[in-house]
Amino acid sequence: MSLSSILSADAIDAAMKDCQAPDSFNCKKFFQQCGLTKKSPAEVKKVFGILDNDASGFIEEEELKFFLQRFNPGARVLTEKETKAFMSAADDDSDGMIGADGVYLTLVW
Repeated sequence: MSLSSILSADAIDAAMKDCQAPDSFNCKKFFQQCGLTKKSPAEVKKVFGILDNDASGFIEEEELKFFLQRFNPGARVLTEKETKAFMSAADDDSDGMIGADGVYLTLVW
């Protein structure tokens, strides 16, 4: 399954263009622009499964750096500042890992 089977390719492109510069990524804004905020919890979990590169059930900080590359292989990696901000926003229990529920909570805040 690919992200474009759940999210519009045009919406993904628009979201990617808005965060090309280092330190310009904002997870909430990105989720809105790519259309993820309009998806059901089940669809969000499907997207999470695609983003969970090692299929551990969690997205760890090391995986999170490469978040944009899961949407577009040629994209940049997140800066340390962006990675920490994303982790802080989505890690609902402060264990250093993001579960699918944490991503969904980030979407609805």
